[in-house]
Amino acid sequence: MKTQIFVILALMVAASMVNAQTIISGVVTDQKGETLPGANIYLKDTFDGTNSKADGTFSFETEETGNQILVISFIGFKTLERPVDLSASALEVNISLKEEINKVDGVTIAAGAFEASDVKKVTVLKPLDIVTTASAAGDIMGAINTLPGTATVGESGRLFVRGGEGYETKVFIDGMEARNAFGATAPNVPTRGRFSPFLFKGTIFSTGGYSAEYGQALSSALVLNSNDIAAETQGDVSLMSVGGDAAYTKRWEKTSLSGKIQHTDLRPYQDLVKQAFDWEKAPVSTVGEIVFRQKVKSNGWLKVYANADQSNFIIRQPNINRGGLKDTINLSNDYFYLNATYKDILSSKLSIRGGVSTTSNAENIIFNRDKVNGKEVGAHFKLGLNWDASERVVVNFGTEYFHKKFERAIDPASEAAVQFDFTDNITSSFVEADYFASNKFILRAGLRFENSSLLNQSWASPRLAASYKVGEKGQFSFAYGSFLQAPQNQYALVNTDLKPEEATHYILNYQYIHDGRVFRIEGYQKDYKNLVKFSSPNDFNPLNYNNAGFGQAKGVDIFWRDSKTVKNTDYWVSYSYVDSERNYQDFSISGTPSFLSSHNFSWVIKHFVQPLRTQFGATYNYASTRPFHNPNLPGFQNDGTPAFHDLSLNAAILFKQNIILYLSSSNVLGRDNVFGYQYANSPNAQGVFERQAVRQAAKRFIFVGLFITLTKNGQENQLRNL
Repeated sequence: MKTQIFVILALMVAASMVNAQTIISGVVTDQKGETLPGANIYLKDTFDGTNSKADGTFSFETEETGNQILVISFIGFKTLERPVDLSASALEVNISLKEEINKVDGVTIAAGAFEASDVKKVTVLKPLDIVTTASAAGDIMGAINTLPGTATVGESGRLFVRGGEGYETKVFIDGMEARNAFGATAPNVPTRGRFSPFLFKGTIFSTGGYSAEYGQALSSALVLNSNDIAAETQGDVSLMSVGGDAAYTKRWEKTSLSGKIQHTDLRPYQDLVKQAFDWEKAPVSTVGEIVFRQKVKSNGWLKVYANADQSNFIIRQPNINRGGLKDTINLSNDYFYLNATYKDILSSKLSIRGGVSTTSNAENIIFNRDKVNGKEVGAHFKLGLNWDASERVVVNFGTEYFHKKFERAIDPASEAAVQFDFTDNITSSFVEADYFASNKFILRAGLRFENSSLLNQSWASPRLAASYKVGEKGQFSFAYGSFLQAPQNQYALVNTDLKPEEATHYILNYQYIHDGRVFRIEGYQKDYKNLVKFSSPNDFNPLNYNNAGFGQAKGVDIFWRDSKTVKNTDYWVSYSYVDSERNYQDFSISGTPSFLSSHNFSWVIKHFVQPLRTQFGATYNYASTRPFHNPNLPGFQNDGTPAFHDLSLNAAILFKQNIILYLSSSNVLGRDNVFGYQYANSPNAQGVFERQAVRQAAKRFIFVGLFITLTKNGQENQLRNL
């Protein structure tokens, strides 16, 4: 009897357990109805669950009862928690998951922009590339000139982008304007950028269609992002064939302070290497820099950077109109730049940034016996906010104030002195929103407002960009924008009623990135209007200046970079084609500007040889013929220069652990590159306009440097910089 009772009770318990089991089944899809295989489905705080099958279906049993929470998760989608009632023996649940927007690794706006920094997943041109590019000789602008969209203008040294002149590119440091970013120079003598590449951790080089945050640039914005707190306390000494410098950095827990003094004197070098230019006094300059970095609380950064630069030279240049006599140009330049910025995270959805930059650039020129003195003083104030309005919308907005005062005094030896000046205050505001429709599609819309006190007028400039991701490796991007820039100082000085010049950009881009390889192809169209026109250069009649100029530029840029195929080797290739015509300045009809070459090609390679502890580099630059006006031939812009070729080599040798020997040479083959011709104003007795060629300063430039780093352990060096 007892045995029977026990059996009955056991059967009752077993039956109860069977009845308590619930089968949960269903299917997991995305919002478009596509099934999601491999999704994780389970009851919260239990071990009961399963994964969806290839067709998105799932089924599992549980002994849990009552009200429970069913959790469904899948990579790339929002985790969903759904309340369920397990009172029945079977429960069918169909799940639709929403895509999770990834603002870091998802699609990004790529049209027109080459971006590189330590915090970005995608890098195209890193800071290290700037100082290891053979043709750049440590110049930021020289390295940028190996990217597509730029043109080789050897007699200038500035950045000419997509059919635009050098003045159409603006430089920003930590978002703040850096006026007069290139060193002072004479006509047809190339210059360099003023700022050391060692200061920056990242660059954004935009060849068009850039953010509404950046204004007063018709063609391009180069944004340099400075380093944070220095890694450690150290000293650096550099001995170079053109001068030397000494730097010291002190690092505390949340603060670093750096100072540097650099002196450059080309006289000893030019005494050894024959120059095509006639220097009475070779360029001499002294630069001092101070960099302060402070971490404020947990997320705030205060950065202060100051640069003071004094330079001078005397050069004699042949004048085709003076029967073989030369003009003497005596130039001295005093430059000062101060940049102070602060950024912080105010909350999980709001961050703030702001700053001020000031520039003073005084240039005194004695041209033969005539004196020309000019001074530009500028200031830039900015306050910007980034707001994560929702999961899908990010808003960038802010306000800016630009102040500029320019004055020029002309004191001819045989006439009365005259003086011109003007002041312009530009008030700007910008708003820009990124809408993340999905991890494959992003839309950016922006608007920039500007008001000029000089003209008492306002303008609105719309910006629009979009990107669509094709798979995990490629994406298409489009950008459109209207861009304004105040007339150059020498024009606004004469006629203060000139309106800003304007360019409209249309860009279509495809970019592929995978395993250390980058491919980009980009087509563009630029339409110019309100360009400044005048009757003749150096005309001081304001009635002869107007905004009747116009033009266009269109073309395609191609870029390929590969750091994986060959061990210890990194190389990139860029090609640009541009077709451009303008009717501006003193052009009588539309024509291709003299600075423009239709085809530009660059090839850069770097290879590290471990046994020799040496990095070797080479750069080859090519530019097709450039047009110019030959008065001996019919037509306008009717002749062309020879093509430009330059092969440069360099090597960085780790001589000791803290000592590097650096060698470089431009144009190693010694090609005689010609950048254009200057013609006489009147024909000779045979009716021919005589000419003289505009050439480079020397067949090649050779640089030798010894870089020594001093730290406690003696193991640090500047190889990361060289």
